[in-house]
Amino acid sequence: MKIGLDMMGGDFAPLEVVKGLHQYMSQPNHTANLFCIGDEAQLKPLLEEYNLSSSVQIVHAPEVIGYNEHPTKAFKEKQQSSIAIGFHLLAKGSIDAFISAGNTGAMLVGALFSIKAVPGVQRPAISTIIPKLNGGTGLLLDVGLNADCKPEHLGQFAMLGSLYAQHILGINSPRIGLMNVGEEEGKGNILSQAVYPLLKNNTQLNFIGNIEGRDIFNDKCDVIVCDGFTGNVILKMAESVYDIAVQRELSKDSYFSRFHYENYGGTPVLGVAKPVIIGHGISNDIAFKNMILVAEKMVESQLCEKMKDSFQSL
Repeated sequence: MKIGLDMMGGDFAPLEVVKGLHQYMSQPNHTANLFCIGDEAQLKPLLEEYNLSSSVQIVHAPEVIGYNEHPTKAFKEKQQSSIAIGFHLLAKGSIDAFISAGNTGAMLVGALFSIKAVPGVQRPAISTIIPKLNGGTGLLLDVGLNADCKPEHLGQFAMLGSLYAQHILGINSPRIGLMNVGEEEGKGNILSQAVYPLLKNNTQLNFIGNIEGRDIFNDKCDVIVCDGFTGNVILKMAESVYDIAVQRELSKDSYFSRFHYENYGGTPVLGVAKPVIIGHGISNDIAFKNMILVAEKMVESQLCEKMKDSFQSL
């Protein structure tokens, strides 16, 4: 298994990326071969300091796509950037997965135009982990990639989320819930009313019906489906709840501590043909280690291939 890691992406790169690599390589059962993509002059001393020089392979990338650059323009013009080279390696099969905490827009451009969507997937999506009060874990998607959606898009998000929950989160027969303003069938706006029968009639899904905002952190379902506008509002609200918990010194609480982004590393772009993981710009060493672990699970489980099979069978 070969995983490419953008060493220059993130506010604290490349140091925190190297530290995350060290944490991953220190685990007894690590299986991935790591390709470190970035400025060789900056990487070599750090990798030597953490005794990683002989354990990883450096792929020199002299350019970096900054956070304030236009994603499409920068991706096209900076072909020697760590992000562009990473996608080039992924597209030609030199690596099996690619990770970056760099320019999110450029990562999405690379995922959608270099790797392409799984055949049959109209709109790839991004998700976020939902910590449940009972200690379990849920998934919410889409959380920002698709602000305006058609009913069939949400139907596909449900399939993508169900497969991710099953093969990565280890949830058998994940329960799918449609985010709505009421539990009864027929509730909600035109989009919600049109999506409901699509989910209900899809035999590949364990659809349990509508859920409301008050159900998000309970154990009513495992995968919550919504458009990217709604999902992003929920995500930002959850982040603000965690910020309040930190301010009130509750962040060490066993529940609120699970809201910290570092626990989950990054989010995969679900629906593209190969594993692509996008990390938070402020990612630290723990987050980078967990991003590698997510990529490792996606490759080992052959999640993208399972998505192809599921959409092919429709």
